[in-house]
Amino acid sequence: MALVHDLEKQGNFLFKYRGQFPIVLFILAVPFIYWTEKITQNQQFVYTTIGVILSIVGFIIRAYTIGTTPKGTSGRNTKQQLAEQLNTSGIYSTVRHPLYLGNYFMWIGIVVFTCNVYYVIIVSLLYFVYYERIMFAEERFLEKKFGQQYIDWALSLPAFIPSFSSFKKSSVPFSFLSVLRREYSGILATVIGFAYVSILRHYFDSQEFFLSKPLMYCLLASVLLTLFLRTLKRHTNLLEEEGRF
Repeated sequence: MALVHDLEKQGNFLFKYRGQFPIVLFILAVPFIYWTEKITQNQQFVYTTIGVILSIVGFIIRAYTIGTTPKGTSGRNTKQQLAEQLNTSGIYSTVRHPLYLGNYFMWIGIVVFTCNVYYVIIVSLLYFVYYERIMFAEERFLEKKFGQQYIDWALSLPAFIPSFSSFKKSSVPFSFLSVLRREYSGILATVIGFAYVSILRHYFDSQEFFLSKPLMYCLLASVLLTLFLRTLKRHTNLLEEEGRF
């Protein structure tokens, strides 16, 4: 099998199971948190602040992408590549894979919260290797489907680092309902990630399970929000919009 076909096959396989990638990060976090040296409160505050900001940036990137994505473009599919039209406006006029860029920031924020620089570096490398293959498979699919139109667009944009000089206004207005309908699980997963790291770190320091009140309140609020929005999505049409996923 040619290398290009091998990479495409790997990418399609990893695409189907990309939702399990955070589980790998959770498992890998255990030894890194265990071996991380104790730090001062000021250092912990810096790591926490940076981690939270990075995750918020990731959420903003994802929210803007999803809120300005029309129906029929490649999106949050779970089993296979799907696209009826090529989206080249909005954030897709600055970078080819904005959702994966947002994912990286959301998860690297949690990784920074472990206060272990080596873990940040290793996760960044793993993320690149894992998602590089997924991006390769997606681009192969889009090239086959849209031909020269896709090639011209792809050659003008970076894959992962945005080029804001080429920004074009989105072809559809931003939809807050789309974000509510599609992003509640991501918010919950991120808060769970921060809570998980906090509990582990405290346990390794004092052999006691403990979660600070701010994180506990954030976790409770995100669980309630998820249950509320999930119920609305499944049993009502309040979050539905014409022309959106």
